[in-house]
Amino acid sequence: MYRFLMSRQWVIVTLVAIALIPTMIELGIWQMHRYEMRSARNQLVSDALAAKPVPVEQLASPGNAVTKTERYRTVTATGTFDTSREVVVRRRVNSDDEVGFHVLTPFVLTDGKVLLVNRGWIPANGAQTAFPKIPAPPAGRTTVTGRLMPDETTAASGIKDIKGLPDRQIMLINSTEEAQRLDAQVLGGYIQQTAPEAKGDTPEQISDPGKEDAPLNYAYMIQWWLFAAAVPVGWWVLVRRERRDRAEAAAGAAAAEAEPATV
Repeated sequence: MYRFLMSRQWVIVTLVAIALIPTMIELGIWQMHRYEMRSARNQLVSDALAAKPVPVEQLASPGNAVTKTERYRTVTATGTFDTSREVVVRRRVNSDDEVGFHVLTPFVLTDGKVLLVNRGWIPANGAQTAFPKIPAPPAGRTTVTGRLMPDETTAASGIKDIKGLPDRQIMLINSTEEAQRLDAQVLGGYIQQTAPEAKGDTPEQISDPGKEDAPLNYAYMIQWWLFAAAVPVGWWVLVRRERRDRAEAAAGAAAAEAEPATV
């Protein structure tokens, strides 16, 4: 009764089912790895946000990149804002998805080194060709607090570093490039200022896409493995249905042959 499994149609169905099972298992494993990586990254973010503030010089120095464990750490610095060499970062959005600028101000530390401070978001007026009016930072010797961030790159951000921009406008916050522009020792990375509170909108809220996506990866992992388990079950249900239909058709044909001929 199962000889129909040797037909061309059922051989194809069976081969497809056999191929789907390991493919779905592999997709589930892939999602599991993504879940583990995102969970580990989320833990790094949580640990950094929960850590006690430290002087920025403990984590950042000229020429050294901000590491994954240092990202989002709260740091403090004492010095003075140098607004004469302030620049704005183009094409940045606020919480309402309005396009504007981030204000990047050099902060000269007591030892002469420079810390880049992202002071917040301001709206763009018109074609963004003129340097915008920017709220002034605190004057004189000041202590600032912020979240330590790594240098921005095109590869990491997807933002193209366009050349030939209007005066005092940049696309990416990069300490190496700023060190050349300022002709100074600039600490690696930059900080998103949290205190004193900026007069404009604060920089983008610290978050990590993985924090929201990790549960989805876990759900997709389970989903793919359930699909893999469902394939043989579905195949067997189809086989049994085909066997039943064939048996009923054979029984009907036999009954028709057994009926006496009509006179």
